[in-house]
Amino acid sequence: MRIPPWLRVKIPCNTNFSATNGLVDDLRLNTVCQSAKCPNKFECFSAGTATFLIMGNTCTRNCAFCNIGNDAVLPLDDDEPARVAEGARRLALKHVVVTSVTRDDLPDGGASHFAATIRAIRAVLPTCTIEVLIPDFQGSLPALQAVMDAGPHIINHNVETPPAHYARIRPQADYAQSLELLQRVKAAGHRSKSGLMVGLGETDDEVRGVIDDLAAIDCDIVTIGQYMRPSRQHPAVLRYVHPDVFETYAEYGRSKGIKHMFAAPLVRSSYNAAMFAPEA
Repeated sequence: MRIPPWLRVKIPCNTNFSATNGLVDDLRLNTVCQSAKCPNKFECFSAGTATFLIMGNTCTRNCAFCNIGNDAVLPLDDDEPARVAEGARRLALKHVVVTSVTRDDLPDGGASHFAATIRAIRAVLPTCTIEVLIPDFQGSLPALQAVMDAGPHIINHNVETPPAHYARIRPQADYAQSLELLQRVKAAGHRSKSGLMVGLGETDDEVRGVIDDLAAIDCDIVTIGQYMRPSRQHPAVLRYVHPDVFETYAEYGRSKGIKHMFAAPLVRSSYNAAMFAPEA
């Protein structure tokens, strides 16, 4: 299928883009913008913002949609939290988003590294709001508790796709486990956030089913965006969803009581994440 006009991204060219790119290189940081081939990278870098990717650039899982590699993993870099904090300081971010690869090889899934990064950011930017996009930690409550105890303002965990498609798209994850994580986040008094992609073979009824499930656990923020194939080795796009359909998803979510629905073709988990920060 040909890429429709609403997914054609203009590539801005300004000094901010080069400065952000140079800062990331200088501090030896990974960003999901680069590693996941996000279509919004040029816009975000040009606006002087980025989503930091911690714990390396190699994942222990093999989700079909993802561009991040799954070669041999490296030991954690103890200095990384401080470098992320310095990157956020140099960019003068008012809202910082930190995500990670999934590290099933670590006893706590990297939860303590997340916590250290949150504390490092707060030390240099005490008034900044902090959002983390975390893996499922294989259902470990102590690991999740370590992240929650560090006090991020928003905790995001993506369900990614309806449960009927997990075996094909997200085979090492568990839909019920992801919902339980989000429910625990909310029960502990944190703002919860989740997201999914469309275009991988799901139906609109299945999308509404996921929205129903997220509404049932009182998820605060839900994002829905178009899956875009990172390479020919990844699953093909099975449908391009029209922007008007995305609006129907948003309207449906709001009708179910989800306070913030952010649904559009180019929406990604951390795209314009700062718009929700004032309530954090």
